[in-house]
Amino acid sequence: MNKKKMIILTILIFSIASIFADIKPEKKALLMATLWQQTSAEYRALAYQAFNIAKLRLDEDLQIQRSEKRAIIVDLDETVLDNSLYQARTILEDETEILKFTEWVELAAAKAIPGAHEFLNYANEKGVDIFYISNRNLCYLEGTLENVKKLGFPQAQEDHILLRENHYSNKGPRRQIVAENHYIVLLMGDNLIDFNDVFRKSSIKKRFEEADKLKDEFGKKFIVLPNPMYGEWEKTLYGGTSKIPDEEKEKKRLENLKLFKAKYE
Repeated sequence: MNKKKMIILTILIFSIASIFADIKPEKKALLMATLWQQTSAEYRALAYQAFNIAKLRLDEDLQIQRSEKRAIIVDLDETVLDNSLYQARTILEDETEILKFTEWVELAAAKAIPGAHEFLNYANEKGVDIFYISNRNLCYLEGTLENVKKLGFPQAQEDHILLRENHYSNKGPRRQIVAENHYIVLLMGDNLIDFNDVFRKSSIKKRFEEADKLKDEFGKKFIVLPNPMYGEWEKTLYGGTSKIPDEEKEKKRLENLKLFKAKYE
C-alpha cells in the first residue's frame, strides 16, 4: 500500500472511530441489530426459511376444498419491507437532523425482504387475496402504496393495505374485516401483535405464557420473521413504552438480562 492510500485509510479509520465514540449507548444497541440484519447471511436464510414454510403451508391448504376465498395477511415493516436503511441513518445522524419516518415513507425506498416478492407473487398466481395490515399511520398510505408498487408486490391497491387509524394499534379489528369474507390461510409478521392482540402492552412473563399457548400455530398458520431492531418485545423491557430517557432504557435492559452464577461467586 502506497503512502497516499495509507494516509487516506488512517483518516477514514479515525473518522469512523470518532463517529462511533459519539454514538449514544441506546444507538449502539441499534447499531449491532441493524448490522446483523444488513450483513448476516443468517438473517437472509431465516427470511427465506419463513417464506419457504409459508409456501409449503399454502400448498397444503390449496389441496382442501373451501367455499370461502382464501387470504393471506402480511405485515409490512420488517416482514416484506426492509427499513434497515432508515434505521442506519437514525444511528449516525444528529438528533436535530434525524430523518423522520414520514420522510422515509415518502421516499418509498424500502427494499424487499428476501423471499417476499417470490412468495407473494406465487400466492397471487394461485388466486389468493393478499392483505397488508400495518401499524403505519393512515397518513402514510400514499408513500406506502408507492413503495409496494415499486417493488412489484401484487394486489398493491388501497383496499388491500389496511393501516392504523386514530392511533388505534390493535390489528384484531382489521384482521376481522378480512375474515368476514375470507378464509385466512396464513398470517406473517415480525412482531407477535401481528398474530394476536394479547401480546400488546403485556409483561415479559405474560408474553411467554401466551406464546407457549400458541406454540402449535408457529410454522403452521403463524409465520414469524426476525427483527432485532425494534418491536413490542423491546417496549416490554421498558414497561410497555419506548418514551422514557435513554439512561432509563439502558438500566432496564441490564435489569432484564439473565445470567448464571459461577461456583466461586
